Amino acid sequence: MIPTSAAEIARFRAAHDAMPDATRPEIDPGLLDSILDAAGRLADDVLAPLDGLADRQGCRVERGRVLTPDGYPSAWQAVADGGWLGLDLGEEYGGSDLPLPLKAMTMALFDRAGLAFNMACGATASASVLLAEHAPEHVAADWIPALIAGRRAATICISESDAGSDVGRMRTRAEPDGDHWRIHGTKQWISFGDHDLAPRIGHCLLARTGDAPGGRGLSLFLVPSTLDDGSPNGVSVIRIEDKLGLHGSPTCALSFDGSQAVLLGTPERGLPQLFTMISMMRLQVACQGLSAAARATEIAETYAAERRQGGDPTQPPVPIALHPDIRRQLAEMRSRTEILRAVVLQLAACMDRSPDDPDAAALAQFLLPLAKAHGAETGFDVTNAAIQVLGGAGYTRDWPLEQTLRDIRVAAIYEGTTGMQGIDFAERRLIRDPSGYDVFRKEATGPIAAAFGSLVADLRAAPAPRRLAAADAVLRAGWLAVAEWLGPRLPGDARQQLEDLDGQFTLYAGRARRALKG
Repeated sequence: MIPTSAAEIARFRAAHDAMPDATRPEIDPGLLDSILDAAGRLADDVLAPLDGLADRQGCRVERGRVLTPDGYPSAWQAVADGGWLGLDLGEEYGGSDLPLPLKAMTMALFDRAGLAFNMACGATASASVLLAEHAPEHVAADWIPALIAGRRAATICISESDAGSDVGRMRTRAEPDGDHWRIHGTKQWISFGDHDLAPRIGHCLLARTGDAPGGRGLSLFLVPSTLDDGSPNGVSVIRIEDKLGLHGSPTCALSFDGSQAVLLGTPERGLPQLFTMISMMRLQVACQGLSAAARATEIAETYAAERRQGGDPTQPPVPIALHPDIRRQLAEMRSRTEILRAVVLQLAACMDRSPDDPDAAALAQFLLPLAKAHGAETGFDVTNAAIQVLGGAGYTRDWPLEQTLRDIRVAAIYEGTTGMQGIDFAERRLIRDPSGYDVFRKEATGPIAAAFGSLVADLRAAPAPRRLAAADAVLRAGWLAVAEWLGPRLPGDARQQLEDLDGQFTLYAGRARRALKG
């Protein structure tokens, strides 16, 4: 059983209204309501019925092409026809030019209904943002409207067999060929690398164009799956991965054999330019975690209110929601979910204001590794806790929690593992470029934020190897400082975890300082 989107929409409305005036996106309340209601109907009526079917059916390769589960092509067209792929894109491309927090809310609603399916939507929408910023004008004008309309789709192609997160060891090469480039190499872990949702797929791909070592010799390209006349472009599916979860999302290995490509942006600046897309996809991971946590919490709350067991043996059994330990578990789940919701909306608001507000841009970079890492972990941990509330029922396929647990597990791996987010947060956001942390310090004045400042001072005084050893604990301590800052926005039923932030912070700060001392 998956509860409808109604309660989740109400919580998004409340979280939106709780944002400070300076942060809350400018959108007419009536328009906000109508968009969220429409997203909820699409999620409940079109996407949710496909989720379990797609998990059981999976994807397959036939005659060199990937076929998605039954119902996916029509669902893709419904999402495109509703304008959801271009909600935050400019009107010049056919988008709606609406605030990014609203896009984050709708993404989470769609993820909640069908996380595997929405992987295709997220990559395509994120690629549109990338092309708007870095593609030549004629390429952007050609591709973005087609992506928004669902006539084309897009992927992100980074990883190789011996160069996953270590992109500096990438071997795929690009060679100039007149007005275009030719790509030679193999990429893997490509979500929706091939599919039958759209006839043409654009691969946003990193390839080596120079001899500079590491990431400095990498450039960014758009590689269409077919040429303008519809003929093949040397892109072949090697295999789709057999995975723990996300069975409805084909994860592909792709071969590029002299594939024609268009250079995006500045040569040998591909990696920093690609972060336009990576940042959007890390926000999507936070939305995925929120969707999993919200879905699991709703299911557990509903089950606990209806499941009767225990109590006075001379009387009828009582709902298990009345048992103190079940109440504790439900309260912790709700608290973690609502803290994440507040962070997701704050991050999206900062990203939305970034082009015109340097402080917002800096704060977004400070929050991004926190939201990505803890979005993934919150989604998994809360779903795991929900299975515990349901007991044996939660472990069966009669309930969707076991699928949610499998589907969300990878969120802590793709788009940069939790360890990578910890290093990014500790080394980049607190030491190399602390501008976002400086903005945070002005906003957050609570005792945990102050204690975190002391921990940051210790971090900066330590040698690099010890800082790296402490990075994970510093990341978790930083999350608690952000939770304290945003805690006043939480609804009353989500305040329990805030009461224990001091104890949790002491635990992680102690762990970090032990690592810093060696």
